[in-house]
Amino acid sequence: MSNELTFWDHLDELRGCLWRIVASVTIASVVAFCLKEPLFDIILAPCHSDFILYRLLGAEPFSIHLINTGLAEQMLIHIKVAMCIGVIAASPYIIYVLFGFISPALYDNERRHSVRLTVAAYIMFFVGILVNYFLIFPLTVRFLGQYQVSEDIDNMLTISSYIDTLMMLSISFGIIFEIPVLSWLLATFGLLKASWMSRYRRQAIVAILIISAIITPTTDVFTLFIVALPIWMLYEISIGIVKFAKG
Repeated sequence: MSNELTFWDHLDELRGCLWRIVASVTIASVVAFCLKEPLFDIILAPCHSDFILYRLLGAEPFSIHLINTGLAEQMLIHIKVAMCIGVIAASPYIIYVLFGFISPALYDNERRHSVRLTVAAYIMFFVGILVNYFLIFPLTVRFLGQYQVSEDIDNMLTISSYIDTLMMLSISFGIIFEIPVLSWLLATFGLLKASWMSRYRRQAIVAILIISAIITPTTDVFTLFIVALPIWMLYEISIGIVKFAKG
């Protein structure tokens, strides 16, 4: 049925999809904006010493104070965070709409593989975000929030710096956790072999350490290890996935 549509018909369908996506993100963002207190209670939780990770590690109590330095900064941050949460909340519907637009052009087997690939990539992206929120970001905040070159200098962290770091690390780890999905895709097309990944494991570990040092704004070895460990585990898991894909 879809191949009988003209170019302009497809363009109208695409425009309708985009309008539905914009509407869903707008509605979700407005709802998130109205839920200011619970939203920021979650976002600001890692800067308090009673956060779940600190309690599990038995960390000593600490205090991190965030400040605002701009007249409209808090309002702009509120809007930015609400929009990001709106995109996240509406993402299942966005994927559904986009897949509904693309799927008529796919064969049945292509559609099945596309669904599996999309679901796997979606889940892994959010697993990466959760790993960052519950593990990587809290350690980063605690280290940098208490780091001092001199006792005469007090740390005064801005809310914009806090939010930007959280978003940057969340996106970074969301992308990093796509390694197994990408490995499976490359193996399916015959572009990646498990023997290659095993042979170049040492080089991969060096690359993982470099990537960990880049995405983590800390200088201590402990935090670097905490960041590198899940990435290395993803690499090892990817070797097994590649073997399974070729098997």
